[in-house]
Amino acid sequence: MRRTVVNSPLALLGGLTLGADLIEPIWPPRDEQGARELSELYLSGNWSFDLGGNETAFAKEFAAAHGAKHGVMMINGTVTLQCALSVLGIGPGDEVIIPAYTCFATALAVRHVGATIVFVDVEPTTLCLDPQAAEAAVTSRTRAIIPVHLYGSMVDMDALMAVAKRHGLFVVEDCAHAHGGGWTEQPAGSIGHIGSFSFQQNKLMTSGEGGACVTNDAHIADRLYRMKHFGYGPGESMGKFTSKPAPDLVCHNFRLTEFQALILRRQLTALPQLTARYDSHAQLLDQLLANIPGVRAQTRGSRANPQSFYKWIAIFDEEPLAGVSVDRIIQAVNAEGLPMERTYGAVYNHTLFNLVENTYRITDGKCSITETLAAERTAQLSHRWLASDEAVIYRIAEILAKVSANADQLKASD
Repeated sequence: MRRTVVNSPLALLGGLTLGADLIEPIWPPRDEQGARELSELYLSGNWSFDLGGNETAFAKEFAAAHGAKHGVMMINGTVTLQCALSVLGIGPGDEVIIPAYTCFATALAVRHVGATIVFVDVEPTTLCLDPQAAEAAVTSRTRAIIPVHLYGSMVDMDALMAVAKRHGLFVVEDCAHAHGGGWTEQPAGSIGHIGSFSFQQNKLMTSGEGGACVTNDAHIADRLYRMKHFGYGPGESMGKFTSKPAPDLVCHNFRLTEFQALILRRQLTALPQLTARYDSHAQLLDQLLANIPGVRAQTRGSRANPQSFYKWIAIFDEEPLAGVSVDRIIQAVNAEGLPMERTYGAVYNHTLFNLVENTYRITDGKCSITETLAAERTAQLSHRWLASDEAVIYRIAEILAKVSANADQLKASD
């Protein structure tokens, strides 16, 4: 770190802005070739029902890229979770364990099928579901666990799958943040019974909105496809069906369009290189943080290979920044030209979480790590910054070092 820069006054307190020339990388990725292909699709008129062949092609390609035999595309990453639970027969009277620290959509998907949400705490390092806490929350009504690979860090899937096996539980991996990630070289989404992915605007792969389920079980795949497509079986043309869904399967219209599938096919080819770049730059940041007191990064999964990154998460729970509010730290970082934000808080404390108490329970009445460390000592930086060149990565570290070096002044002005 450049000592003169690090020890200079914070921009928030009247100093010069260290990252004044930083330019946030463009997102979503787009180019002229993609625009031409979309224009051709538009002019063809083959916009839905897989008439252009892109939906089937992407579903197969995406599943293969994630170590699965089957892929089913849907309109978003919330209904993918809902459908995953539904096709496994989970509903009223059942309990589903999820981490308290996740997007509230994970919880809402459980309620969409009428099951009871069981919140458990996360690890203080990875910020992902704690397998021991999950096992402690199992009751006779528990049917499934949804591990969330939060911000790309991987849940300990060895431990979690052992828990699921001991208790006869389904595992639905929430991979909304984990495109391209893996655990001991087994791709995210292929370890549990079903993997659920999101292609929402900010995700690692995006078509504005969209989602997909992957699985290695042909029966599950057939039920997923029928549920999202009015009961049609895979390969059946619109208006031409030769089979019918099982009586227990309430089917919907959760289709997405050929436009979204085409956009995603282009992004999938670049995913391995993008994942490697993110991981390399995140590892560089880890090295640089070792020299910055008061700042640490979210720990990657212990056997993550490769590690994906939806966001890069900084944790400020050590001195000299432990006594400064995270909001004040974020203000200081933003004033230096680096746009960081708060992360999720506990789902059950979220403003938009409006479920009544008899629809969920909180293990031990409180998820302490989520409510304190995760909610009050973390900040996020968009994954797109990890695609920058190394000079920008060093600048990010310098900004954090500058904030750390000025912790006393920051605390006094908080």
